[in-house]
Amino acid sequence: MPDVASRLKGHVEQLIGAPLSVRVRAWDGSQAGPPDATTLVVRNRRALRHLLRKPGELGLARAWVAGDLTVEGDLYAALDALAGLVWERGEDARTLAQALRDPAFRSAARGLLALAGPPLPPAPPPEEVRRPRRGLHTKHSDRRAISHHYDVGNDFYEIVLGPSMVYSCAYWPAPPPPGTLEQAQHDKLELVARKLALRPGQRLLDVGCGWGSMAIHAARDHGVSVVGVTLSREQAAYARKRVADEGLTDRVDIRVQDYRDVSDGPYDAVSSIGMAEHVGSERYLEYATALHRLLKPGGRLLNHQIARRPQRDETSYRVDSFIDAYVFPDGELAPLGTTVSLLERSGFEVRDVESIREHYALTLRRWVENLTDGWDRAVSLAGPGRARVWLLYMAASALAFERNRIGVNQVLAVRTPEPGTSGLPLRARTWN
Repeated sequence: MPDVASRLKGHVEQLIGAPLSVRVRAWDGSQAGPPDATTLVVRNRRALRHLLRKPGELGLARAWVAGDLTVEGDLYAALDALAGLVWERGEDARTLAQALRDPAFRSAARGLLALAGPPLPPAPPPEEVRRPRRGLHTKHSDRRAISHHYDVGNDFYEIVLGPSMVYSCAYWPAPPPPGTLEQAQHDKLELVARKLALRPGQRLLDVGCGWGSMAIHAARDHGVSVVGVTLSREQAAYARKRVADEGLTDRVDIRVQDYRDVSDGPYDAVSSIGMAEHVGSERYLEYATALHRLLKPGGRLLNHQIARRPQRDETSYRVDSFIDAYVFPDGELAPLGTTVSLLERSGFEVRDVESIREHYALTLRRWVENLTDGWDRAVSLAGPGRARVWLLYMAASALAFERNRIGVNQVLAVRTPEPGTSGLPLRARTWN
């Protein structure tokens, strides 16, 4: 009988319908595949039980987070090799039923069942969020979701993000780096400030202000007064200390507050950088209308948001199972066209859309480097399971941006007053 690694490799190749480009090492010490390739280490039978219980992305993620499945070598190469089990194959009931009609798929599933053995499927790792998907995007559920993701510990995020403490896509020079992540994040904040035409004496609302980087940049470098709102108490405490250290407490007010509760407008400008993904499709028009209401006539909104590719049948869209269970509970991605339409329905005039998809891939790869370089300390701060969650999600996301599975866009919109004077320059992209 072939060794475990050879059998595993053969079954996986049947599932994805293509040769597996990585090497496989199984729990019995056997190995199969190209000798110099990245190695997928299946440490025990429990890894297979996770996959069989939840075929596709979530099962692989559970095995990874639990430490039952690891990679030696290039993690990106391993993720690319397994893409057929994740993005192409899917895991919803209809896709699985269709796959089960394929004799090769059924044969591979039976082979994996035989290798996995008889014990009951393992419980999901403790890092997995388990809650019913009802009552989404209430103020209470949003606070809980934000706390799960952002209250991991500021020290942990310092390792991943570096000194800039900016948790959104950086803006890289062309051609791409050798520039530093910190410079690219500064350039992104400056790009936002220029698109908003920030000037001394203005008021800026920074929705989802994170650790305060945009608020500090706008106040220090552009002389504006800033209100930053976040639902994370840990973020707010960290941001307030940074503001105080910069001597900007008279110009920056960091609040633990839901954007729906902000009532002290009007503001000259609103920045929303990497926050709208948390809003949800059912609440997005409410979100856009609230920001429109908070702006003075002629005020600008810069909405920086990840987008997914549109589907032929939008009713078939399902939230990414791994991201929902481990990373951003209740988060949703919308196609760019949907976002623009809802901003327009709320009253905004959309004046510019800039795709910076490739920039996010570069940013994520830098974050992955930071995490791997500081791995031991990250594990000591957040635990091995949570550190593995962040490593997997950032590496997989980098590939998703590179392969155009998802994108990220800056949408500049104006609360154009009744006479129609937008206040923008006649030529686009001069940003003044």
